[in-house]
Amino acid sequence: MTEPFVWPVRVYWEDTDAGGVVYHAQYLAFLERARSEWMRALGLQQDELRRAFDLVFVVRAMQVDFRAPARLDDQLSVSVSLLECGGASLRLAQRIERDGVLLIAAQVHVAAVRASTFRPCRLPAPVVDRLLPFLETP
Repeated sequence: MTEPFVWPVRVYWEDTDAGGVVYHAQYLAFLERARSEWMRALGLQQDELRRAFDLVFVVRAMQVDFRAPARLDDQLSVSVSLLECGGASLRLAQRIERDGVLLIAAQVHVAAVRASTFRPCRLPAPVVDRLLPFLETP
């Protein structure tokens, strides 16, 4: 089993509501940042994918389980694990934790689309080759 990619995130004032608790929509931004940094760590720069392959990734579906709140100044760990690499999509598991305590669990279905048309497209072989070593196996 491959270790998940983990990206640290600090909770700032702008991330919280009037009570100092992270606003629910902000968790989606934390998940997005971690996915972007995961791709960067794999050598998959999103601007280069657009130029070289006319490829961008879009979130097609997301299931989020909110378990506990994060608060102002919390240091969070946001993880990304690749569960499935299909012909034109990825399925990812993501978690947001604070000191080992699970706050958010999410499954994210990401589709590959042409940047020029936003129509679905197959993942190019060089991209698949970068992703497959990180595919979680039971």
